[in-house]
Amino acid sequence: MRYLLGKLGLFVLTLWAAVTVNFILPRLMPGSPADAAIAKLSQNGPVSPAMRASIEAQLGVPTGSLWDQYVTYLNQVVHFDFGPSFSYFPQSVSSLIGAALPWTLVLVGTVTVLAFVLGTLLGVLAAWKRGTALDTIPTVGGQFLSAFPYFWIALLLLFFLGYVAGWFPTSGAYSQTATPHWSWEFFTDALYHGILPGLTILLTAFGGWIIGMRNTMVNTLGEDYVTFAEANGLRTRTVALRYAARNALLPQFTSFGMVLGGVVGGSLLVETVFAYPGVGLLLFHAVTNQDYPLMQALFLIITVSVLIANFLVDILYGVLDPRTRR
Repeated sequence: MRYLLGKLGLFVLTLWAAVTVNFILPRLMPGSPADAAIAKLSQNGPVSPAMRASIEAQLGVPTGSLWDQYVTYLNQVVHFDFGPSFSYFPQSVSSLIGAALPWTLVLVGTVTVLAFVLGTLLGVLAAWKRGTALDTIPTVGGQFLSAFPYFWIALLLLFFLGYVAGWFPTSGAYSQTATPHWSWEFFTDALYHGILPGLTILLTAFGGWIIGMRNTMVNTLGEDYVTFAEANGLRTRTVALRYAARNALLPQFTSFGMVLGGVVGGSLLVETVFAYPGVGLLLFHAVTNQDYPLMQALFLIITVSVLIANFLVDILYGVLDPRTRR
């Protein structure tokens, strides 16, 4: 219980620090949050002080003392109210994120978990069969795929499988004539559109899990308790999974927690290449259009999701390895 309370206290403290930094950073930037919108209007002529005040009021530019703004900001965070978006005005930031987040969670989240499971299992196999073809092929193949950046694999798949072969759609999350709703037809259409971006993430991600698990497990296989288990005549599968792999899996969970927390941020380059309407594409549009409220909300959500994922991994780590609770 003391271990759990300690982790919970550290999580709350880190969460407060992240929220506070997210509040301070935009206010350290030069100029007003409304300057970007006013700069666009000034191209058609000078902007009067009355028009500037009206724009600031519509966009919800903070007023009052810094402490009052901080209290208001904390209240907005609790109620998930970040005001209107500059680039998608008058749509609210919350509605934009709410529309993009499910697409990212389904695509990037599912593929990330799949890459972790496949990569870990192949890493276990490669370590147990080290020095054979079952070790060389996954390891070399994983290193080869990991050397390519996301956008390069995405462009190759887009060109050859999308434009040349015409097997898969080249953009979007569903057909232009389709309307999002709960039905088998729409599910298959969305799944069909998600194959290329999902395959891109899978090919470039699971190689790292193979190498990480393989290297960790090779060191674990040299431990005395593994040798003792083999000497007692236990089955090969039992020694590999319950003794070697279980202990080698612990460092993988730490990395998996950080990666899983970053799923909320989407895969910016992949979503941009395939015009997939997820959080990554939304963040790209927010940055290019200087949409400060949208950027601030997205950065906060990504930070909080990473903190939550790390907290859950720490708790799970303590369950799997009781030594960490001491």
